[in-house]
Amino acid sequence: MTSRPVTLADVARLAGVSYQTVSRVLNHSTQVTAETQQRVTAAIQQLNYVPNRVAQQLAGKATRTIGLATSELSLLAPAQIASAIQHRAAALGYHVVIAMANQPGFDAAQAAVNELLAQRVDGLLINLPLQNAQAQALEGLAAHLPFLFMDVAQHATVHQCQYDAAHGARLGVEHLVALGHRRIALLNGPAHSVAATQRFAAWQAALAHHQLQPHAVLTGDWSAASGYQAALTLLPNKLPEAMLIANDQMALGVLRALHQYGVSIPQTVSLVGYDDTEESAWYQPPLTTIRQDLRHLGALSVDRLLQLIGKEMLATTCPLETELVIRETTAPRADHAVDHAAIAQQLRILAQRLEEGK
Repeated sequence: MTSRPVTLADVARLAGVSYQTVSRVLNHSTQVTAETQQRVTAAIQQLNYVPNRVAQQLAGKATRTIGLATSELSLLAPAQIASAIQHRAAALGYHVVIAMANQPGFDAAQAAVNELLAQRVDGLLINLPLQNAQAQALEGLAAHLPFLFMDVAQHATVHQCQYDAAHGARLGVEHLVALGHRRIALLNGPAHSVAATQRFAAWQAALAHHQLQPHAVLTGDWSAASGYQAALTLLPNKLPEAMLIANDQMALGVLRALHQYGVSIPQTVSLVGYDDTEESAWYQPPLTTIRQDLRHLGALSVDRLLQLIGKEMLATTCPLETELVIRETTAPRADHAVDHAAIAQQLRILAQRLEEGK
């Protein structure tokens, strides 16, 4: 015989409070005393009560659920952002439902958003590459709900939360130039990516400032495999002195290809990645990279979406600043008189930021 599900009334009976009081506790109301909240929480745990979100949706109530439309979670950066979103939302009493776009483009993004809207979420985080018009079109699917975008052009007229791609790209160029490198290859992400487009434009502008042109321009799909394949096209006779790589995962593939052909890193080729995913410090050698604090980004995006849900006033954008993390994949060009002052300044900035983070 199947036992019936535990109801709100069962929790109220065990806790010795009204049905409405249990509902207030579940909705994080400030009108409940700490002692009553503890009794209700203990009853919920004892009975293993699970709120019926479907019933809440049908009743038109806020579900304390946010939706995340994201790109492929086999990629390290989107996965770490999603994890941070999940942890932050849970800490604030919210549930997260996730829909992955199965391919690039607006149609797949729209399908992911519609999947989330069908679950009656209270707001949406969109971590998909979108042009301004595409982002505005997605907002039009549910004008009554707040959207927060995490991969759009910074001039886009939508609520957004992301790192300044141009600033990070410039940091990478300046670091390699200070080390004396001139033949610098670029390994960028896919053409449909807004972040990749912005990084590439900033790389080109920073190189041009030093009267340099890219030694080679390569493209990957963000995966380690694509980084490996791209690096093979430079071997054995087209090796640059250094490479700027648009994410750490592709950098892992580049490392594998160069190791396979006996190319020493950083003595022969210096590498700079992008993202500072949690694994990049454990590459061999540990990867110099442009740090985007992905956990901070995920947590902050939840906070800002909840501000929008609560109709609090906030700025449309919240640009975050990247930083250079110097590890062991970059070194001075062997025959170059190193700009020690520039490197010392970079190290001072890094030391200061590490001290501030303690």
